[in-house]
Amino acid sequence: MKLKVTVNGQEYDVDVEVEEDPTPGVGALMIEVAAGEEVASGQTLMVLEAMKMETEVTAPHDGTVAVVNVAVGDAVSSGQVLLEWA
Repeated sequence: MKLKVTVNGQEYDVDVEVEEDPTPGVGALMIEVAAGEEVASGQTLMVLEAMKMETEVTAPHDGTVAVVNVAVGDAVSSGQVLLEWA
């Protein structure tokens, strides 16, 4: 890709090679529950990883897991439904 860059009023043509980052943004690192399992409020449901930082997803209330929509290693995105309640 060619870019025009201005430094101290002088314009330069620059060739730039763009490489995509092979690492996914956020992924499911651990799944701690299964469909049909009863869970308590605050219990860890799964652990997500982004940029080597782990984030626990916990149950907002007592209930029964109906479906887990992700598996370990899956990439997840903002707004994605990770788990459904019975």
